[in-house]
Amino acid sequence: MERPRLALLNAARSGESTRRNFRRELDADLAEFSVVDGQLPPESPADGQIPYDGVVVTGSRSSTYDDEQWIDDACEWVRAAHDRGLPILGVCFGHQLLARALGGTVEAMGARDTDAGFEIGYRTVERTAETPLLAGLNDEFTVFTTHGDTVSELPDGASVFAENEYGVHGFRVGDAFGVQFHPEYDQETAREVTRGKEFLGEERIEHVLSGITQENYASACEAKRLFDNFTDHVDAVRAEPAAD
Repeated sequence: MERPRLALLNAARSGESTRRNFRRELDADLAEFSVVDGQLPPESPADGQIPYDGVVVTGSRSSTYDDEQWIDDACEWVRAAHDRGLPILGVCFGHQLLARALGGTVEAMGARDTDAGFEIGYRTVERTAETPLLAGLNDEFTVFTTHGDTVSELPDGASVFAENEYGVHGFRVGDAFGVQFHPEYDQETAREVTRGKEFLGEERIEHVLSGITQENYASACEAKRLFDNFTDHVDAVRAEPAAD
């Protein structure tokens, strides 16, 4: 079977490291669209065929509830893609966008400069249900996180498959999966993103940076398996007989 064709909706304001990370981790042919610049895949191909086997939505500095047209447009496109049966993987902002697109609610966790209001650094996440996305991972696994928003209300029909004390870290609706953490990050990206969170204060930033070690990164690499699990799921979906 040929490699799956995925639409990569890059929601990063500066997409270079995001592009590098996802292209490294996804064994697929990627067509990238900068959604912050209004780019989205065509909704109605001329030949009537859907040109992609699945969709991946990346992280972003934006919040899904920001009053920006590109966010509303991306939500509508993701909702339509889900309705057409395309497998979707949303990561961090993409996880939140998926929740909003399917009828859930995303809210700020609190004051962004407090421990309770912003999760960042290598953390432990617990698997709470079986899901093909986490096949082969331990019941508890290490991930890098950085977010001040959370999915506070799930879409109808959604099931949670990962969480920690900060809230939902993974949910599924049909063939759509969202993860709050960043399995794609390398150490360079983790340091770059951490240094950019100036509102957290120098002491907390230095504490997070001190935890970006080879040992913690090696532990977090376990979660990268979900990318292969996702493309395996995409392959399984496209191998299904077409509905009459």
